[in-house]
Amino acid sequence: MIDFKQIFLSCKEDKVAGRYVTNEDVFPFLEASIFKNEIKQVGKSVLGEPIKLITIGGGETKILMWSQMHGNESTTTKAVLDFINFLEEPSDLQSSILKKCTIQIIPILNPDGAKAYTRINANEIDLNRDAQDRSQPESIILRQVYENFKPDFCFNLHDQRTIFNVGETNKPATVSFLAPAFNKERALSPSREKSMQLIVAMNSVLQNFIPGQVGRYDDGFNSNCVGDAFQMLNTPTILFESGHFPEDYEREKTREFIFYSLLKGVETIANNSLNNFKVSSYFEIPENGKQFLDLIIYNTKNIVTTYSEANSLGILYKEVLKDDKVVFEPVVAEVKNLDNFYAHKTLNLLNSSDLDFVKNNNLLSTALLGN
Repeated sequence: MIDFKQIFLSCKEDKVAGRYVTNEDVFPFLEASIFKNEIKQVGKSVLGEPIKLITIGGGETKILMWSQMHGNESTTTKAVLDFINFLEEPSDLQSSILKKCTIQIIPILNPDGAKAYTRINANEIDLNRDAQDRSQPESIILRQVYENFKPDFCFNLHDQRTIFNVGETNKPATVSFLAPAFNKERALSPSREKSMQLIVAMNSVLQNFIPGQVGRYDDGFNSNCVGDAFQMLNTPTILFESGHFPEDYEREKTREFIFYSLLKGVETIANNSLNNFKVSSYFEIPENGKQFLDLIIYNTKNIVTTYSEANSLGILYKEVLKDDKVVFEPVVAEVKNLDNFYAHKTLNLLNSSDLDFVKNNNLLSTALLGN
């Protein structure tokens, strides 16, 4: 049995934490790695930032991973660094993976977006909608790496917003997966079925740690999305979405669960044990809903001037980069139909401690007063 928790604790890269992760954080880590001789620059971003690739292992089965295609989605990057740390430490599992697999990783595909903390690149293009046109240097780089490496599996690593719940439950979608479609009919193919089996394997581990908190991402087909495009080329591709864990806006707990997923996924591939997991079990993972707000504040009437007719307010946090740190600014998202939503935190302004929380966190002076 793999002790996922203990492995993570021994491999977590403490020097890289929080939501703001850039080349300046990742490159020193890579240069200190025992695999540093296997690092190469595969191109430059729009603004001339280097994009680097690290190759680990020498096995026959090839796995390609890339993170921060969207620059403000850094949780998986942190987990990838933890995973590289795992691959540096001798163990039976590490040895097996290095012997059976060759893994190539682009830790940050969109360094300009990472630096500016934006989803898009410096030309304001969503790289995950550029798979066919390949109008951007970052898109060209990813496709060239893919074509040169000819991977057997692709891991497409992302973050998702705090709004997602699992199915119709009040559980947050802390991790979501998708086996991307390869056509409009969302049919099954051998490559897509392998993607589904791998997701089932990873979910089997996550349910031990976050039961009911794993969702299935929408599989609407879009050939401009990279996962769909690679699936069209018959390469099993898995979309990872890092979501919210209670009180974890820095996504350090979610990072842990992504690490578990990476480890289980690669271990399953290395051991050629995909057939231990049923395609049908993939469809048992509930689809994501969009029913979460960050806060619901009750009894706001007569206290909040901007929304004086509303008895309660639903708040979503806007992520804003200030002085190289991501801060969470509250924005009113809902004033009606709050019974249709769940909240990561609820506050009641008739409760003095909750009122103090609202005041101390500047909620009244920003979102609630509309200033």
